[in-house]
Amino acid sequence: MRRRTGYYTLRITLVAALYTVGWVAFVLLGESWWSLAVAGYLALVFGQVALVAHDVARRQVFRRRRASERVGRIAGNLGIGMGYGWWQDKHTRHHANPNHEELDPDVIPDLLVWNQAQARSVRGLPRLIGRAQAFLFFPLLALEGFNLHVSGVRALRNRSVKRRGMEGSLLFAHFGLYLTALFLVLPPGLAVLFLAVHQCTFGLYLGSIFAPNHKGMPMLTGKGRPDFLRRQVLTSRNVRGGWFTDIALGGLNHQIEHHLFPSMPSPQLRKARPIVRKHCAELGVTYLETGLVTSYRQALRSLHRAGAPLRASHSSRRPCADR
Repeated sequence: MRRRTGYYTLRITLVAALYTVGWVAFVLLGESWWSLAVAGYLALVFGQVALVAHDVARRQVFRRRRASERVGRIAGNLGIGMGYGWWQDKHTRHHANPNHEELDPDVIPDLLVWNQAQARSVRGLPRLIGRAQAFLFFPLLALEGFNLHVSGVRALRNRSVKRRGMEGSLLFAHFGLYLTALFLVLPPGLAVLFLAVHQCTFGLYLGSIFAPNHKGMPMLTGKGRPDFLRRQVLTSRNVRGGWFTDIALGGLNHQIEHHLFPSMPSPQLRKARPIVRKHCAELGVTYLETGLVTSYRQALRSLHRAGAPLRASHSSRRPCADR
């Protein structure tokens, strides 16, 4: 549980350097189709900035809340246009009750349905999308970057968000600097194309990081919740891999350990894994760990199964062929 000051100093410095290199390359290339390659590169760097903001928000980097909030807002709001206050509130509620239908904001059926009970009760867009949501899941993830921006701005109306003035100032400073850079350096058509490639790739990358963690895992409902250990372990999935997986997924591939010890620095999660796994085996608690591709397969299979009532309802309303 000890802080890893050297690790985070190096990691934050490297991510900041990669961020700077990306924008310098963007300016130097100017009006060039190669700028779209820079857009893809910056999408990955934005994802890494989001992962740093995640660790900061979970108090893995700094002990004091004020330092965490200050760095979190710089990285999130100013760096990538993600509302730190909105995300912190949402993610804290998720950690307290992962995959709980009523209490986890990540499984509210606002666009997708996560089980068949939700599928039977939804209306509007989720009902339409839910029929083919497994096939639409990754294309929809491409919109996640835009969703983060919109949600951060909408949250500014919520009085529960702390320091709304600062949150809003940093958010709109990011949007202003970002759009000014794009339309100052590139012609309008190429600027719009850069924005689309950058934001869609960013959303796809970020969504692909979080998708393996809980999607397709057991859902909870009602007041009869299991104890803390089972609530966190049974609803989470680990992803096997080496150092590259740890970097690409920001350590969140050790999701079970992260949920049990959210303030544990991400490089320590791999060390905690055998201890947690042994403890779960002794208690007879299922500890799920898969490869990355298998995790996506399980998530998509679960989404397809959840949408079954919508497909059945749609088929029952089709006119018979001989009418």
